[in-house]
Amino acid sequence: MSPDGPDLSPDGPDDQGVAPGAGTGPEVEVELRPQRRLRIWQLAPIVGLAALGSLMFAFPLAFEFGDGGAVVAMLGLLISCCAAGWGMMAARRVGHTWPGLPSRDSGRRPDWRVIALYVVVGAGLVALAVWRVARLR
Repeated sequence: MSPDGPDLSPDGPDDQGVAPGAGTGPEVEVELRPQRRLRIWQLAPIVGLAALGSLMFAFPLAFEFGDGGAVVAMLGLLISCCAAGWGMMAARRVGHTWPGLPSRDSGRRPDWRVIALYVVVGAGLVALAVWRVARLR
């Protein structure tokens, strides 16, 4: 012990004179960071927009509403894609990643085969949607 107070080390005071657990009670670990999950106020607008966009996209395709059906279907597809992008950004913000991809803080590089698979599946879905809307005319 120095005249200025307890001996300090780079990580805090040295408690060399105190036996571990002597008189301090049981140690309790508490997580100080909040849980990283999506809240209802984040999910509600995403789910609402996705449902609205899906219905706008599906009904003209299913029932073929004449000339305006293609426009309504493309608008529904656009709203659905916006909701999906919004959901992906919200999930990324709380730390979620796509299956097969490493987390942001891991320092690992993503596998190019997984990225290529996501690009091919996404391009295929967009091509099918545009082809189906184009057939409405």
